[in-house]
Amino acid sequence: MSKIAFVFPGQGSQKVGMGRSFSEQFALAKSLFDQANQILGFDLEKLCFEGPEETLKQTENAQPALFAVSVIAWSCLQSKWDGQPSVVAGHSVGEYAALVAAGVLTFSDGLKLVRKRGELMAIEAKRRPGSMTAILGLEAKDALEACMQAKSELNSLVTVANYNGGGQIVISGETRAVERAAEIAKEKGAKKVIPLPVSGGFHSPLMVAAGDALYEQLKQTTMRIPQIPIVINVTADYARHPDDLLGGLTMQVSRSVRWEESMQRLLADGINTFIELGSGDVLGGLMRRIDKSARTISVSDSRTLGVACDLLNGASS
Repeated sequence: MSKIAFVFPGQGSQKVGMGRSFSEQFALAKSLFDQANQILGFDLEKLCFEGPEETLKQTENAQPALFAVSVIAWSCLQSKWDGQPSVVAGHSVGEYAALVAAGVLTFSDGLKLVRKRGELMAIEAKRRPGSMTAILGLEAKDALEACMQAKSELNSLVTVANYNGGGQIVISGETRAVERAAEIAKEKGAKKVIPLPVSGGFHSPLMVAAGDALYEQLKQTTMRIPQIPIVINVTADYARHPDDLLGGLTMQVSRSVRWEESMQRLLADGINTFIELGSGDVLGGLMRRIDKSARTISVSDSRTLGVACDLLNGASS
């Protein structure tokens, strides 16, 4: 019997054209896009479908776009399958889509939160500039040591932002420290370092003020007890009460995304099928590196939705 996790991607998975296939095939997808346009006060649907790419990748736009498309993909899947997953999780901003799937947030409240989150992070990125770099083929402890050495040498901030798994680490912080940590990582044997096209040092202490400001918005939002178990980024563990989620979402902005630990937790709990819902197949690719035996499906259009529905309906029959 399959034990299934729904996982939701974070920033970096956005691309022009995302969500179009769902909108063309499902009336409920079109309805959710219309609702998002009204809530946000601009045409999110057009931005997702047509870009321009430069505007779509801006964090204050990318975050609500990814959230909306992920929730739309989940809603379309739910219309074809009457079951529910064993657990949900989301990478960074994807955690908000997971909270909708778990019944914690409404679509409307989640969308407002991710828009505010993106705006606050964009403000801090201008106030405290930074950058991010992916490090491939290096153990997590060595990447952390590289950050600590660079921080000590330069008295400048750099830390591990994402423990993605499969030999992929992302570091974040003040640019000169990020660059020095990347140099040290190469000296330690990293196969490749790749500066990322982002506007700030996300998931680092540079974003503490953004998290503090977001906390005020989160406090005013109704969050319900999860109806489906959810594993969150900050602890790589289950959050069972809204108070846990309030703290986790606040800290998530400036702390590491512990994705590999989260996925290892699910694997240890018997999850053997991972369905990624939204845009792209980044999380599916990471899972194939973490555990080749796990079954992965990335649902980003009506065709891949059909593949997932076939699997789910077969698993529950």
